Amino acid sequence: MVSPSPSPKRIAVLNTPLALTTYTDALTFFSHLSSLPRSSSVDFTNTHVVTLRRHEAAFAELTSDVDYFIPDGMPLIWLLNLRGAKLKDRVYGPTFLRYAIQNSPPTLTHYFLGGSENCLNSLLERARKMNPQLKVAGWRHGYFAESDEGNIVAEINQVSPDFIWIGLGTPKQQAWIHRWKSQINRGVLLAVGFAFDVNAGTKKDAPLIMQRLGLTWLYRLASEPRRLAWRYLKYNGLFVYYLLRDAIFGRGKSEASP
Repeated sequence: MVSPSPSPKRIAVLNTPLALTTYTDALTFFSHLSSLPRSSSVDFTNTHVVTLRRHEAAFAELTSDVDYFIPDGMPLIWLLNLRGAKLKDRVYGPTFLRYAIQNSPPTLTHYFLGGSENCLNSLLERARKMNPQLKVAGWRHGYFAESDEGNIVAEINQVSPDFIWIGLGTPKQQAWIHRWKSQINRGVLLAVGFAFDVNAGTKKDAPLIMQRLGLTWLYRLASEPRRLAWRYLKYNGLFVYYLLRDAIFGRGKSEASP
């Protein structure tokens, strides 16, 4: 069994309690969670998710049982550091997936759910090259019918993986986890969205300098303007609005205990 690891401290941004962690500490802690006789859920959280949780009650309900929100956007890191977090970097979903694959011991098993069939095949091929000892317990592409979901959950319980990677995109992945978490016997459900495409090579990620400057969203907008323009315009604006509102009225500043 993995040695117990302390739960990360959390600070709330727009009422979402964000866990203060690093790539190394997160992998250690999630490995510990995977040894427990219950399922846990982790959301790699950017400003879009934080704003959705604040702005839309239905989405807040979908994510009400998430165990850990991991800040994977630089604007969130900057805000957390203003509150004394002293974080040197975000824990970015695509990078964490790659880091976990590269550093996964043979004792950890993985299940992948999401992406197109081509994306998933490429991801698995690259993952095995990154770590020839990687133990993949199973996989399903993300284009399944609602009627298939019960069978997918049954398969997950049968193979009993430690890490269950969910790459269905927001809000579909959060809805899927909310719907099925209670029926998954054990393992850590990790909502990583775009991480499948990046690590499969089916979509390009922003250059590192743009990531450091918090401009990943701008790169993605330029890559997929029709799909993402309205989302970024709306939710980036709402993010700033709620921050200013909280600064004026003093809301959303509470710190959550581990």
